[in-house]
Amino acid sequence: MKIVYLVLGPMDQKEVVRRAGLLKRWASPGVDVDIRGVSQGPGSIESQFEECLSIPAAAKEIFRLEKEGYHAAILGCIGDPGLYAMREITTGMVVIGPGETSLHIAAMLGHRFTVLSPVENAIASFYELAHRAGVTAKLASVRAINVAVLDLASNKAATLERIIHEGREAIQEDRADTLILGCMSMGFLDIAEEVQESLRIPVINPSKAALRMAETWVGSGLYHSKKAFPLPPKLTSGKIASLDELFV
Repeated sequence: MKIVYLVLGPMDQKEVVRRAGLLKRWASPGVDVDIRGVSQGPGSIESQFEECLSIPAAAKEIFRLEKEGYHAAILGCIGDPGLYAMREITTGMVVIGPGETSLHIAAMLGHRFTVLSPVENAIASFYELAHRAGVTAKLASVRAINVAVLDLASNKAATLERIIHEGREAIQEDRADTLILGCMSMGFLDIAEEVQESLRIPVINPSKAALRMAETWVGSGLYHSKKAFPLPPKLTSGKIASLDELFV
């Protein structure tokens, strides 16, 4: 089984290598997991506008990665930018959205869950994502820890403290019984188990959850319904051979 994690913008090579190491450690035996990036895109994604900026280059890379033989691809942003579009342009490769995955897992783990976002700008996006996933009835709240995405790893101890503080507030004030770390960079801090031990409720690492979901779908022989996500008509008809030809 071959799975690829796609970084949706330029990233320092040392961080790419570090994340690749975590993905390989998390992967099940017999699963080959790689990490790829794009040359153009936002440095981090903290708004819907930046999500939109990330989609064109990511879509071209997804289209190419399927031809390389990958069985599944994971979008490297919990906002799932362009998820449905990516599923349209693939025919057999599973495309996993970490946000959609984490929301559905949280809905199964408890009755009310809270998403911990890095910044307040992303709060509205999580409500929209929950609506699209059909789990708004179980969404207790979305809270911001007020740490910029690019600063999350600069002081890991401080970030962990902020996450635990907001998580505890969510439990006490919002009656949350499950938490989602609302950023892939949070996930790659590899702290979900520490937060879970401190708060005594399930804490979902979206980076690990997305990988496990990809393994499950591929291992179960499942793939996206092309009735739900049909190929764009110009690709189906053979009028064009690449995504570049859709731009005029």
